Amino acid sequence: MYRAVACRLAHLGVDPAANPHDAIEVARTCHLELDTSANHDRVVIDGEDVTKEIRDPQTSATVSAVATIQPIRDALTARMRQVAAARGRIVMEGRDITTVVCPDAQVRVLLVADPAVRIARRRTELGEKIDMAQVIDSIVRRDRDDATVSTFEEPAEGVTVVDSTHLNLNQVINTVIDLVPVSLR
Repeated sequence: MYRAVACRLAHLGVDPAANPHDAIEVARTCHLELDTSANHDRVVIDGEDVTKEIRDPQTSATVSAVATIQPIRDALTARMRQVAAARGRIVMEGRDITTVVCPDAQVRVLLVADPAVRIARRRTELGEKIDMAQVIDSIVRRDRDDATVSTFEEPAEGVTVVDSTHLNLNQVINTVIDLVPVSLR
């Protein structure tokens, strides 16, 4: 959701750092459509499909400016809670899902990895779209910026830490699935 709002603000020409009130208004009033059905992720904000754009380097570079504005966090947290309540059983990912959005979820995981591994993975994901300095900045700076408003690197009580540093994607998926009680699968 933060990335979708960042895209919408960019399309509107709104700089959240210079115009936080306008950014807050967009976050509070935008129409968000999230389709997370199997093999069909789709994110639409105010009628614009931003599914691919939310992972672009430009969005990664600006999302912290959105995510560090507390009224935007409050508005989007409320929306995330609505999604969770409406869907009942859902997998959600985000920096403060386990501590702020759904602190009472039946299964809560903090997925971590060595920063060098995260940087290498992001570089592979983005390919030639971005140079290494930008990749490093997007990860290190975002961690630093987001740490000012969220304790996402500290597992809350009852949260299972999964270190993916030496795991491939399938191993991570299987590790997380193994944490889910059979009755919830």
